[in-house]
Formats: sequence, structure tokens, C-alpha cells
Amino acid sequence: MKNLVLICLTLCTFNVFAQQKSVSLKQDSDKLKYRVSFPAIILSNIGDGGKRTNTQHIELHVKRELDEKNIIGVKFATWRLFQPMGIQWWDGLLDKIDSESEFYPGYLRETGLGVSYQRMLWKGLFATVEVLPQYKTYLDENNKKLANGFKLYTSYHLGYHIAFGKKKRIFVEPQIHAQNWVFDTNTPDAFKQLDNKWKSYFLFEPNLYVGIRF
Repeated sequence: MKNLVLICLTLCTFNVFAQQKSVSLKQDSDKLKYRVSFPAIILSNIGDGGKRTNTQHIELHVKRELDEKNIIGVKFATWRLFQPMGIQWWDGLLDKIDSESEFYPGYLRETGLGVSYQRMLWKGLFATVEVLPQYKTYLDENNKKLANGFKLYTSYHLGYHIAFGKKKRIFVEPQIHAQNWVFDTNTPDAFKQLDNKWKSYFLFEPNLYVGIRF
């Protein structure tokens, strides 16, 4: 009789464990581990592609959640610069755009594929580091190629993740970031003279990312 009771208890224990494991596996399979996002600023570039100040910015992030705190990703970005990126807000950035006093004698097209690491700090607060090797193409105002070069572009972000909907699939991430660049090679003299007047970093850029989890 004791053996029968022991066998029944053992079978019940295995059954409960199996049910718990099944629920755990189902929860893991239902969890949204991947996300795709882009900066909302790129929407302002739609149309007027030939405008002098249109950066023709395209940027896409694909990320995977390793756990609740750690997220890794791949970043693709391309943009067209009409003046040095290192002009700070307090240097009169907007005024220089209006006056066109620091415009390049053409354009700089930068394109790259890089990686990112995002760390959730507290609730929705997060910090991100992105590293983006870039291939540079210098163009004159008629889009004729002048030279090619290389740049290593890095950015550092502090933001907040806000999710919407029943499964929190849709999200926005308001954030502020700083960026710097090194190994800036093979810059034509006319472009380099302008770049050398300013910093090799830019501080306090506000941004808003929009994305979906799946």
C-alpha cells in the first residue's frame, strides 16, 4: 500500500513538473524577441530629394532581445551631408544652414552597416552604443564623384522605451544622443578645410525612434 501511494505521488510530481515546463516553453515561444525600428526624422526627407539641405537619410535597426536587460542589433544607415557634422548647436548650427556659409562644395554620402548594444537600466530607461563603419563618397554639386574614403562612426544614446497595444508590439523611443567619428580618411582638400574648423563629434541630438516587436 505504501509503495502504491509513493508511486502515485511520484507520478503526480512528474505530471506537475511536465505541465510547468510546458507552460514555460509556451511562454518563451510567445515572447516577442525581435524588433525593427527607424528614426522618425527620416520621414522628413520624403520628397524634395534634390533640395540642397535634404540629407536623404535612410536608417533601419533590427534587434534581438537576449534577455530582459540586454538587446543586440544590426544597424544600416546612409545619408548625404551638405555641411560638416561637427557644428554644435551653440556654434549657430541653424543659422549656418540658413546662411549656407559652411556648405560643402558638393556633398558627402556616407553608408554603413554596423552593430548596436542596448541595455535596459530601469523600467523603460535604456542606454545604447552603436558602432557604424562607413564608406564615404564625395560628390560635387552635379553629383560627379570626387573621391572615396572611410570613417568609423559611433553614437551613444540615452532614451526611454514606451510600448503600446495589447501585446506591446508597437513602441516609440524618445532619446538624446552624442556621436563621434575617427579614421576619417581620404577627404578632398576643399571638404577638409571646412571639417577642420569644427569638432569630430556632435552633442545632444534629440531623436525619436518608432518600431515594432515580433
